[in-house]
Amino acid sequence: MLAALGAFLIWGLAPLYFRAIGSVPPFEIVAHRMLWSALFLAALIAVLPSTGGFARVRGVLAQPRLVGLLGFTALLTGSNWLVFIWAIDAGRLLEASLGYFINPLVSVALGALFLGERLRPLQALAVAIACAGVAWRVWQLGGLPWIPLFLAGTFGLYGLLRKRAPVEAVSGLFIETLLVAPLALGWLLWLQHHGSLSFGSGAHTDWLLALTGILTAVPLMLFAIGARRLPLATVGFLQYIAPSLNFVVAVWLFREPFDTTQLIGFALIWLALALYSADLVRAARGRR
Repeated sequence: MLAALGAFLIWGLAPLYFRAIGSVPPFEIVAHRMLWSALFLAALIAVLPSTGGFARVRGVLAQPRLVGLLGFTALLTGSNWLVFIWAIDAGRLLEASLGYFINPLVSVALGALFLGERLRPLQALAVAIACAGVAWRVWQLGGLPWIPLFLAGTFGLYGLLRKRAPVEAVSGLFIETLLVAPLALGWLLWLQHHGSLSFGSGAHTDWLLALTGILTAVPLMLFAIGARRLPLATVGFLQYIAPSLNFVVAVWLFREPFDTTQLIGFALIWLALALYSADLVRAARGRR
């Protein structure tokens, strides 16, 4: 429970961290996040026997199809990080939080579409109400709310693909970051060549950029610990902590505008999540 709570608290308060390095462009932050995550995870694999060591990593790298899948999931997480950090920098964290609120329902819908999982009646109703909430935002904006849809879609698809990938959490994350590390390093070298690299401009910024590796890897490992040991219904409830904290930070600390029309859209999503949670509880009781 403490591990899962720690993961969601870190994810929920992460916008405060990224706002502290708001002077650094989002592309550079993501590049640093990839590189420092790869180094941090390599150190963990070297010292923690439970990860299986580099022998397990070599075993995965010997499977081209699995490497290709992890390369695609790495692009999904990288683009998700980029849009999330850009949304914080652009003063649109509230929209980003909406994406993570609807993510569980997107995952349910993807499971039904691609894994043949049958939606229970309450789940189907929850997905329908969430679609109504998104439709309300489309009508109000006059276009698609692309930030929440992109974040929910990429993270939901990432979860779907990683569920089907036979690889341990830490090793898989290390390989993902390793595969995109050349792109990240190339981008940082290009910035250095043009004199626009933020890293090296001051110890405060440099340390914050380096610690993004820990900020990335630690909550993922804590989540893996909690998810293995907690009932699905409990994890389902706890996952709302992160977007709820994002919402609080956006409205009360970052002072992003929040009007009645936005409230109606969020209320529909929250109603859908309440039904989804009720279904999780009922299913857990049925299994017991």
